[in-house]
Amino acid sequence: MNNDSAFTPFPLSDAALDELAESVAGPATIVGIGGSTRFSREISGLQDGLLRRLVLHHGFRALAVQDGAEAGAELDRYVSGGAGSAADALAHAWRPQRTEETAAALEWIRAFNRDHPNDPVRVFGVKPAQAGRDDYDAVLAYAHAHASALPEQLAALEAHLGAIRTAHDIDEHVRRARGTHPGRPFADHARDALALVRSLPRTDGHDRALARMRLIVDFHEHSVAGRGDYGGEAAVWSGVIGDFQQRTGARVVYWDGIAHTSAAETVLGMAPERGARATVGSALRERFGARYVSVAVGFHHGELGSVVVPEPGADLIDARLGAREAPAHWIDLRAEDVRRRWDGPAKARVISGVYDPDQDATGYIGVASLAGAFDVLVHIRRVSPVRRLP
Repeated sequence: MNNDSAFTPFPLSDAALDELAESVAGPATIVGIGGSTRFSREISGLQDGLLRRLVLHHGFRALAVQDGAEAGAELDRYVSGGAGSAADALAHAWRPQRTEETAAALEWIRAFNRDHPNDPVRVFGVKPAQAGRDDYDAVLAYAHAHASALPEQLAALEAHLGAIRTAHDIDEHVRRARGTHPGRPFADHARDALALVRSLPRTDGHDRALARMRLIVDFHEHSVAGRGDYGGEAAVWSGVIGDFQQRTGARVVYWDGIAHTSAAETVLGMAPERGARATVGSALRERFGARYVSVAVGFHHGELGSVVVPEPGADLIDARLGAREAPAHWIDLRAEDVRRRWDGPAKARVISGVYDPDQDATGYIGVASLAGAFDVLVHIRRVSPVRRLP
């Protein structure tokens, strides 16, 4: 067993969570809590537990999530007392968000807001407005209502949109990785569909149908598959978070993966040839300095639903953290003595929707400085899968 004094035991108790939140909050204006996977119940629970304490005891009043502006607005309407359930609010959210764990977090925020009507917690998406399933339905409804005399165009439009709307259930790049992609890039289908909508009779509603179709094209062109890049759009997403904070003055918690929340550039193990790429967290660190705090939540091994993740390779920081056989623990890399012992180039495990156990060695992000990328490391020994909403 590793007896490194940098480790703080973390038995997932209330007291341990309180201590961790106290350490994280400090002078922070924005706290990025990044998980090494979105598919772990324990990592989601840790993110939720930290959020609750940062709200209750440290005055944080906003949660930023990786989703479009409209999906974020639906979540905000729910936590602000809107009709329906948390599951209803998540119906149009990005698929990894649609879990019982996320729903429980939203229910807690809603209850807090009910008890604090003059000091509520807001929720928002970090991406611009994105197309949703309703946009496909509206475009097709317009086409059927105004182009019934053009059966070949209608059939072509239905075929294009039918093929690509599946990306709202399973991301296009995930379908490619799983071998279920139909072949033609979805952005190409979307552009062809746009040309068909442009050719339809210009009656009432044509401009609205075109606007929705352009939103669909934008969604597919800016997806991971459309960009051909696993990295996010760091400048845009960080700008949304930073502008919200400066406009409202609210202290913000940002939930995402560690490849986005890292306060330094990262190299993706799936595409090392692209070199170090800017992250949302690195842009926030540049803008806010030490007032942006980066927390990484990783794990050693476990089951994540469709895959069983083995123990990490010896070259991963997760292996070094896992040398201490405790259910969970954390270290604060801002402490000078800890930084001296732990800092340096590092690889951290990342398990995404395209993870393949046979290619486990590529499931990581690399950083030039561990302490430059993350202020606090939380390590969970064994994980289990999130619970999907119906």
